[in-house]
Amino acid sequence: MTELADCSWRVVDEEAREGPTNMAIDEIAAETAAESGLATVRLYRWEPSTLSLGYNQDPETIDWAFCEREGITVTRRPTGGGAIYHDSHGDISYSIVVPADAVPGDLMDCYDLLCTPILDALEGMGVDAGFVDEERPAVYEPACYLRALHPAHDVVGPDGRKISGNAQYRQRDAVVQHGSLTFTTAPERHCACFAGDPDPDDFADRVGGIDEYADCTRAEAVARLRETLVAWVEGLGGDIESTEWTDDKLDRARGRASEKFGTTAWTRDRTDPTD
Repeated sequence: MTELADCSWRVVDEEAREGPTNMAIDEIAAETAAESGLATVRLYRWEPSTLSLGYNQDPETIDWAFCEREGITVTRRPTGGGAIYHDSHGDISYSIVVPADAVPGDLMDCYDLLCTPILDALEGMGVDAGFVDEERPAVYEPACYLRALHPAHDVVGPDGRKISGNAQYRQRDAVVQHGSLTFTTAPERHCACFAGDPDPDDFADRVGGIDEYADCTRAEAVARLRETLVAWVEGLGGDIESTEWTDDKLDRARGRASEKFGTTAWTRDRTDPTD
């Protein structure tokens, strides 16, 4: 069994990319982890703002006309849950991609391990955050941040409002965990992406932003998250081999975005055109 301490790592600073490319990069990183054992930590923005659908989500729950009118890209995640509006400014996203045999096979234990640097980063920003202490009922199922809260992967601020959501999937002998930290909320815009018209007031009651809990800028929050992730990798004994993508990996990701994550077949029909 591989240990995380034995892994070489790629740690990539925050970069802004289109939604389909962000999902494609995760997939290529997973293939690389499975093939060579190279693990990846990356921070990223969604540019333009993007609505990512959960893998099993019904496309009829989305207000496609609003998203098109507002220039919001729509793609589908390989992970479950409801859709998330990733605002290009208000959302801070990360991925941790590792060989599957380097992390616990138990889902709860794996979440506990890979969420450790996320919780540490929030603490470093001045946010008293932790996993929600008990399950809470859903407010509106199609929206990820309004679904039922679960102690395994939903992180809440000091007032109990959700501040970070995290999800995992296993692919080709690799584990991908990706998640969002809300820097600032956009209740009206988030809710308007859905055909069912969820109430922005309900969203504001359920979701909080880092800027409400801590005196820091977005750039400072991103810097703290990166510093914490690097310290976590180094604390594991991991060797940081690279801080950027190779041209080959980026070319593969762009091709995967075009062939899969940016297609109607994938986003609307949950059909993988590359199979």
